[in-house]
Amino acid sequence: MKFLVIRFSSIGDIVLTTPVLRNLAQQVPGAVIHYLTKPVFAQVLDGNPHVRKVHLLKEDFDAMIRSLKAEQFDAVIDLHSNVRTLRVKQALGLPSASFRKLNLEKWLLTSFKWDRMPRLHIVDRYLETVARYQVNNDGQGLDYFIPQDTVSPFETMSLPFRSGYIALVAGAAHFTKRIPIDKMREICMRSGQPVLLLGGKDDRQAAEKVAAAFPGKAWNSCGRLSLHQSAMLLRDADWVISSDTGLMHIAAALRKKLVVLWGNTVPAFGMYPYYGTHPVPFYNLEVEGLSCRPCSKIGHQACPKKHFRCMQDQSAERIAQIISEE
Repeated sequence: MKFLVIRFSSIGDIVLTTPVLRNLAQQVPGAVIHYLTKPVFAQVLDGNPHVRKVHLLKEDFDAMIRSLKAEQFDAVIDLHSNVRTLRVKQALGLPSASFRKLNLEKWLLTSFKWDRMPRLHIVDRYLETVARYQVNNDGQGLDYFIPQDTVSPFETMSLPFRSGYIALVAGAAHFTKRIPIDKMREICMRSGQPVLLLGGKDDRQAAEKVAAAFPGKAWNSCGRLSLHQSAMLLRDADWVISSDTGLMHIAAALRKKLVVLWGNTVPAFGMYPYYGTHPVPFYNLEVEGLSCRPCSKIGHQACPKKHFRCMQDQSAERIAQIISEE
């Protein structure tokens, strides 16, 4: 069978769909998998041996549909389930299976703190979408493939980092998911190892304020590296400290030990680190007793309550204790 899998965004969400790709490819005889996503996120699938071809979402919808029809797919697997994916499915007119987003349950949890979410990771919910094809979870967790031609960033690092370091993810798409600058400084201060700051161009200024306070101990890589180079640094870290971000899910795909600081989102949404059956230690840290959490299923550009206690009250001492005792 020839499948078109659709997930438009974002980095972490696409990484979370990789068990579907692998299990379809390995368990459905003759399966051929194509993937439709936004151009900016296509790199997440670089080197994935289970994807034959990546198609890009285009502004010229009709031209995109013509190119997709020419592929003669047998079925569509919609792992995004929004208005645009509905348009694609209707235009192709093929048998399809669609992911249930549980928007009502998420709204109840964010608006009224009524938790009706299933106790099931989103990966397992993605896999339910392809259960009709007799696909089972192989327990191997997430995939992330670093292309062999990726230029190593290690030559630019100072010597202290080459004998071990902690990776600290400084960025996130939304403010209420980001670890505050003062908290990152405290994490660096309490760390017994060098700290490598990871993120994109938008995170560089904040990370520089942290690195400047710890010359020789903290190194700011934000905005200097490609996604695959950042993955290399995650791969070789002793621990990864992150909020709810795409790099967190890449770290889980690389089977790294994780400490996750949860801000406006909560693990109950089903997007905590996923390792399958691999026994990798990870810790979800939440500030207890905040009646405002979760305040959004995605995030805000400012704390609605103006105190941001979900991140400001995170314990750097607890993080240091976890890392030192493992």
